[in-house]
Amino acid sequence: MTGSFQPMIMADGAEIQVYHVEPEGRRRGGLVVIQEIFGVNAHIRSVCEGYAADGYEVLSPALFDREAPGFEVGYDKEGRAQGVRLAREEHPFGQSQDDVQRCVDALAGKGPVFVVGYCYGGSLAWFAATRMRGVAAASSYYGSLVPGSNERPECQTVCHFGRHDHGIPLDGVEALIAQDLPMTEIFLYDAGHGFNCDQRDDYDAPSAALARERTLALFRANEGDD
Repeated sequence: MTGSFQPMIMADGAEIQVYHVEPEGRRRGGLVVIQEIFGVNAHIRSVCEGYAADGYEVLSPALFDREAPGFEVGYDKEGRAQGVRLAREEHPFGQSQDDVQRCVDALAGKGPVFVVGYCYGGSLAWFAATRMRGVAAASSYYGSLVPGSNERPECQTVCHFGRHDHGIPLDGVEALIAQDLPMTEIFLYDAGHGFNCDQRDDYDAPSAALARERTLALFRANEGDD
């Protein structure tokens, strides 16, 4: 399935682009896919299309559209620097949370809504589980703000981390695992940061496949009667 960018009005009145893909076959639910700092680029669009092929109607908001319309960069040093500047200096994190909530709300009338996010989006997926309304289940990939957040998911949640992620200390992940979080499963993989992305140096195909399998199992266990 191939998607398309469509304009959507956010809660603050701003119009941003949202990548939308219709589900293939029986609709299993709605899914919000949350980008890395590199934008809704070719990799994220392929993730969206993959989940649509599994039966999910997907929305992926271009979170940096207010500051940099159409922002999409590669995984080289320059692209990373641009993404970090936007995420840490120019774009409010709270605005991203509001935009994710808007997408959840847009899908909510059709059945259960799930959230999956990667890196920057992994942190947002965690906060979708702890703070947002209408989220049936969430899958967070290597979100740096997850360890130490001291928040508890309100829906079934899985978190995926790489043992060799130099940006997310392992002791923080292990401390998260040690917490009493009955709604949450934490998985460690023999991989580094960004292991799900086949365009990054840390891509690890076995880890990516297993994490995706666990994510789909989570969503399917929380579909309800839809």
